[in-house]
Amino acid sequence: MSTRIPLSRERLKHSNKSGHRELYSGLIRLHVLYHASKEPIFGLEMIEELGRHGYSLSPGTMYPLLHGLESKGLLRSSRSGRGPNSRLVYRATAAGRSALTVAKHRVRELFSELFEDVMNTAGETLVKRRKRS
Repeated sequence: MSTRIPLSRERLKHSNKSGHRELYSGLIRLHVLYHASKEPIFGLEMIEELGRHGYSLSPGTMYPLLHGLESKGLLRSSRSGRGPNSRLVYRATAAGRSALTVAKHRVRELFSELFEDVMNTAGETLVKRRKRS
């Protein structure tokens, strides 16, 4: 039986700084695409949203990420507001929503294998609880 070590926010922040970002950079893109498929988003909002999940991204990382998704046709930007309060907002395109649907299936498949030990342990615990009842 494997031992599950919870990943604290402090350990997650350390992993951000220790060069592991490339392991989950695609997940960050998917997270951004997910939110853009639900409602219009803007860069600072996504920096804050990802920060709530323990990811520390700078504007110098977020805005090129948004521009890259737009250049691939997955997001479309438009100007919202006027004057000094205007901002660039992004929405998922039809291609972006389609790509997200495909990615969700592929990520689920990979994660089911990645977390197989956790899921087996949870299943065993549930069976034990049912037997006690």
